[in-house]
Amino acid sequence: MTITRRKFLQSASTLALVGGILAAAGEAGLALIRPAEADAVPMIELMAPGALPDQVMGASEAPVTIVEYASMTCPHCAHFANTTFPELKKRYIDTGKVKYIFREFPLDRLAVAGSLLARCAGEGDKYFAMIELLFNQQDKWVVRDPVPHLMDLAKQAGFTPDTFNACLKDQAMFDKIVKVREDAAAKFKVESTPTFFINGNKVAGALTIDEMAKQIDPLLKSG
Repeated sequence: MTITRRKFLQSASTLALVGGILAAAGEAGLALIRPAEADAVPMIELMAPGALPDQVMGASEAPVTIVEYASMTCPHCAHFANTTFPELKKRYIDTGKVKYIFREFPLDRLAVAGSLLARCAGEGDKYFAMIELLFNQQDKWVVRDPVPHLMDLAKQAGFTPDTFNACLKDQAMFDKIVKVREDAAAKFKVESTPTFFINGNKVAGALTIDEMAKQIDPLLKSG
């Protein structure tokens, strides 16, 4: 399902309330994963400051930069996060070969709620820990009545009922998450999730570690 700017703006006031997220829970839509594309984006454009500060994992001087656009309700994104990413981190991020950046591309209103919670969890390790938890438990909270399940997960990250509710009512953060998605679609032609930019080269789909290695290794050798 494609969420247009108009649809996002129409739902903004509703999604600023916890009740709006509850009402939207049954509307989670999923984009089809498209074949790998040959599009490339200049790194200076890809790395320009956006509506939200980037959440970065890995060495700043790593020769390869991977930017992932993902939706928290996308099963393909969860599959990548749960199966490929741990090995990607072990082989390439932890060894200083890859700098990894995660950016929000919510495909539905419930995905925005997940992104809000990740942003409210904190920066760096706290952010990525919440992303990992949400993807790992995706089948538990991408349901008709998600809020109780999201609250249970949020408690594991240190949220209280008050901070949980305040996070989901954060209109300013909501608008910035939407802007990250809009910019990705308009500037970089992101249409589905997950979509990766590997040193600016665009590849769409839930890549296996072997497929990811085929993209990364030549860049390491050429560097």
